[in-house]
Amino acid sequence: MNPVILFLIGVGVSAVLAIGVVWYLKPHLHAVLVDLCGTEVRAAFWTAFSTVAVVLTPIMFALHYRPDVGTNARAVFEIGTQLEWALGGLLMSVLLLAIVLARFIPTSKPLNHA
Repeated sequence: MNPVILFLIGVGVSAVLAIGVVWYLKPHLHAVLVDLCGTEVRAAFWTAFSTVAVVLTPIMFALHYRPDVGTNARAVFEIGTQLEWALGGLLMSVLLLAIVLARFIPTSKPLNHA
């Protein structure tokens, strides 16, 4: 199979997966950010920023991988390897977002023992 087509399929599938994750997380993320930021405008900015970061990171990882089109290479395995890199980037961006948010979410209220 043509290496350019393999590459574009991998990048396209990576983009669809990343957009799907953002679509799933966005309403929940926005609600948490409204609570943490205090205003809708601030939360909207940070939601947009997070969305861009979560989508671009796996695409960047997918763009880094170049399919091997040697005689023994199988297209499905080459796309799988590219998706492995993309999913690693997606996981990394979501975990980093979670770590940053977790630092700003207050823990339970302290108990007053009088």
